[in-house]
Amino acid sequence: MRNILVGQSGGPTAAINASLYGVIQEGKAHPEQVGHIYGMVHGIEGFLQGRYLDLKEELSEEELELLKITPAAYLGSCRYMLPEDLSAPIYPAIFEKLGELKVGGFFYIGGNDSMDTVSKLSRYGARIGSEIRFIGIPKTVDNDLMEIDHTPGYGSAAKYVAGTVREIVLDASVYHKKSVTIVELMGRHAGWLTAASVLARKQAGDDPVLIYLPEVAFDMEAFAAELERALAKRPCVVVCVSEGIHDASGRFICEYGDQAQVDGFGHKMLTGCGKVLEHFVRERLGVKVRSVELNVSQRCSGMLMSATDLKEADMAGRKGVRAALEGETGVMVAFRRAESGPYELHYETVDVDRVCNREKVFPAEWIEGLGDDIGPGFIDYVRPLIAGQVAHPMEDGVPLYLYRRR
Repeated sequence: MRNILVGQSGGPTAAINASLYGVIQEGKAHPEQVGHIYGMVHGIEGFLQGRYLDLKEELSEEELELLKITPAAYLGSCRYMLPEDLSAPIYPAIFEKLGELKVGGFFYIGGNDSMDTVSKLSRYGARIGSEIRFIGIPKTVDNDLMEIDHTPGYGSAAKYVAGTVREIVLDASVYHKKSVTIVELMGRHAGWLTAASVLARKQAGDDPVLIYLPEVAFDMEAFAAELERALAKRPCVVVCVSEGIHDASGRFICEYGDQAQVDGFGHKMLTGCGKVLEHFVRERLGVKVRSVELNVSQRCSGMLMSATDLKEADMAGRKGVRAALEGETGVMVAFRRAESGPYELHYETVDVDRVCNREKVFPAEWIEGLGDDIGPGFIDYVRPLIAGQVAHPMEDGVPLYLYRRR
């Protein structure tokens, strides 16, 4: 297959570098088929600018082991959408650069938009008769990719949410005065990450008492009524909400406070629904209230990384290289969970066109109450994904991570 090229794209996770590690180690395990292992600096956008590294020369074995447990994206990321028109001049430019490096395998670690890139490059490659194999390696804390049981990165983020919300619950309970704490979590259209806050409960009825996902229309009056009922039973109430909760008309709650902006893809940058609800509760109920936005800490916390997530992210990278060596292209690595017995995953590939530009929403059957609670079906699903601890080397009392040489 000659040389291979790997890049990272989109929002980083605690385990994205474990997939990069898997690609590198699997490539090195086939020296008769794989020569150089190049890494794109800042994804396809950086590659177009001629920015790449020779990862065999860049990283020692000791550094590779540190890379595996380092959060964020070692190679740097980008949010760059290739044009829909495959006759655009950017495509021959990309393939010319791939030819100059004698690339036979292209691996892109990312989420939905990254899989769109894999799809377009593989389709253009087929159009011109290229033998380069294009493989998507899944990654997203949102867990919203189709055709996969769950995504690498989600387990660690869910573990962080569960642990952090449990600590917030403890903090909120120290005073007897009536209070409400609103925790805003990531999730534009899918509530997978917010749903993980249910794991903060020690037993049924514990905080967070109310959990709201974007899959169910949010009603301010119903919210106020549920809060009043909860406060009648306890002095402190913790509520968890997805950033993308919206009303029945589709209007985001964050837009009630004019907090939404737009990113480079035209997606609304949702932030501030926690503050909107904080002001609403203060005015309506007259109780002490505060909002907490976990923000990027959900995706960049390495200290609460899930050992299961780390292992599976590594295996996803390795499976991608093996798939390319076997001649596959235009596919994404996918996970299939055993239908019965102990938790077990099978690694396979799926047509990337069945993945990109689609979103896997949180199942309606796992949402309970008045659309404000999470059922046991989800708990059974998610518990294996957060299992296990990862030992981190420390330096002067803080975790030791790998930084790319600039």
